[in-house]
Amino acid sequence: MSKSVYVISLLLLLISCGKDQPSFDLNTYESYFPIEIGSYVDYEVMEINHDINAEIQHDTLFYFLRTSIGDTITDNEGRIANKFLRKKRNALSEPWVISDVWTAIVSENKLEVTEENLRKVWLCFPPKSFTSWDKNAYNVQSSVECTYESIHFPLTIDNLTFDSVLTVEQEDVLNLVSFRRKYEQYANHVGLVNKYYKDLNIFNFDTLNIQSGSELNYKCLGFGTE
Repeated sequence: MSKSVYVISLLLLLISCGKDQPSFDLNTYESYFPIEIGSYVDYEVMEINHDINAEIQHDTLFYFLRTSIGDTITDNEGRIANKFLRKKRNALSEPWVISDVWTAIVSENKLEVTEENLRKVWLCFPPKSFTSWDKNAYNVQSSVECTYESIHFPLTIDNLTFDSVLTVEQEDVLNLVSFRRKYEQYANHVGLVNKYYKDLNIFNFDTLNIQSGSELNYKCLGFGTE
C-alpha cells in the first residue's frame, strides 16, 4: 500500500470512529450537572413518613419541586459557588415559592452541594465503574459509600427520554428488620432526573410490612432555562 493511500485510509477510519462518539465531554463529564445560571429541573415529588403507632400510619405528601442555578455566592468553605434554589408548589397552577437556598460547586473533580449547612458530595468526575466516594465525607453524618451502578446509559421517564444517564448507587440493604434502597440518576446536560430513597424498618424481611421509616422520590417532569 502506498503512503498516500495509507494516509487516506487512516483519515477515513478516524472520521468513521468520530461519528460514533457521544456528544458530551469525555474528559470531565461535568455536564451531568450543568452549573449555568437560570438552568432548572422540575420534579414531581412524593414523601411518605411511616409510623404504625401514629394517627396517620403512612402519611403521604405530593408536591412539585423546581431546582435552579442562581447567582454566585461564597459558600461555607469560603469558595465561590452558585446558589442552588429550591422552589415548591402544591399544584401546577400555583406560583413557585422558594423553600431553600443551597449552594453547588464543582471543585477538585467533585460536585458538592451544601444542603442546610451540610456539605455533601453528589458526584465524582470522571465517572468510572470502579469509582467510589463517601457522600458525607465533609459533614458529621454517617458515611454513605457511593458508586456508579451504570454509566452513560439511556433512560426514559414517562414521555422524557435521556440519551446518557449516570446511576449513583448509595445503599441496597435488606435484612430481617431493615430495608434501605437509595440511588440517584443524572442525565447529561440536565442534572438530577430521578431520586429513589427508602429507609424503612420492616418486620421479618417483608418490605410491605413497614413499621416506621421514610420514603422520598423525585421524578423529572421537565427542564430548561428560566
